[in-house]
Amino acid sequence: MRIGFDAKRAVQNFTGLGNYSRYVIEALCHFYPENEYILYAPRYKSSRQFDHLVNQYPKLSCHYAQVGKPFQTVWRTFGIPRELEREQVDIYHGLSNELPLNISHQRRAKTVLTIHDLIFLRYPRYYSFIDRQLYTYKYRRSCENANAIVAVSEQTQKDLVEFFQVDPAKIHVVYQGCDPQFTVPISEGRKKEVRGIYGLPRRYVLMVGSIEERKNAALIVKAMPYLPEDVHLVLVGKRTPYVNEIERILETNRSRPRVHLLHHVAFSHLPSIYQMAEVFVYPSRFEGFGIPILEALHSFTPVVAATGSCLEEAGGPDSLYVNPDDVKGLSAILNSLLSDSARRQDMARKGKIYAERFSPESQAKKLVSLYQSLL
Repeated sequence: MRIGFDAKRAVQNFTGLGNYSRYVIEALCHFYPENEYILYAPRYKSSRQFDHLVNQYPKLSCHYAQVGKPFQTVWRTFGIPRELEREQVDIYHGLSNELPLNISHQRRAKTVLTIHDLIFLRYPRYYSFIDRQLYTYKYRRSCENANAIVAVSEQTQKDLVEFFQVDPAKIHVVYQGCDPQFTVPISEGRKKEVRGIYGLPRRYVLMVGSIEERKNAALIVKAMPYLPEDVHLVLVGKRTPYVNEIERILETNRSRPRVHLLHHVAFSHLPSIYQMAEVFVYPSRFEGFGIPILEALHSFTPVVAATGSCLEEAGGPDSLYVNPDDVKGLSAILNSLLSDSARRQDMARKGKIYAERFSPESQAKKLVSLYQSLL
């Protein structure tokens, strides 16, 4: 097969959507090298992650818009469909919630669309009015044009049916995975080095993810006074104005010396930070899937997550879950785990086994099967 991808995020983005795009492309190239893979992106941006991907797989070709920045959106709408026809592409996969708006005018390629979440509709207060209108139009139109839709969780599948009235038969749940570096045990020497770089305490609870209102870091911060004095909290993620709310709570409950906010952590240091944590907490009010949970499970770190979205799908039956507003409930769970190393070890062992079902090979196999069914 000749398979084309929307590679805008793969080239330009180095968090969720970009990581997913590169992960899918690499998994397919690795396990199904007999296919030809073509990436379409508005422009090239040099980076360690993307350059490594392209250099590793000779059958991976990249097509960039030969136009200035003001016309790149036009190229994505009209230029890509023309190139798909000219290059006789069999499958075109939009990896980040959208397809070119003019995609239905090309007649050859079958189209697949990955939808990560519809949080902007379920929790509109987290998005501006203009963004909600734009996302609703683009996502709905892309869903209508797609021959098949990949949902990254059962929760996202339900949301597509509820908000866009998509035929469930058109939707295929294919879970995400995480970067393989999280599956590798880190040496004690490397951990010591990373601990020194960021001034990490001996004992800490960890959360990884943008420090924004929806991620709900305030729940853990409010629980800190109820945890043992020698246990700290490490928050790793992009700084947003919500940090001001976190700082206000810390001043009120006098936990500031025990809370570490890390905003510029090298991706290569994350596995060490996960593996040194005693417990990983993810209290987000809503997610499309929850990749940090998988990163923690692969890191042999027990997980406590919030109820209400899809985090149970990511964490499995041996992680623990709490209402995202229940400070005392979270405190009780954490105190129980922090005082019981045998239980933490048991949760970590079972979680590691559960995480293996999200392997790159499994996801690549499901995607190739989907592509072949369309042809």
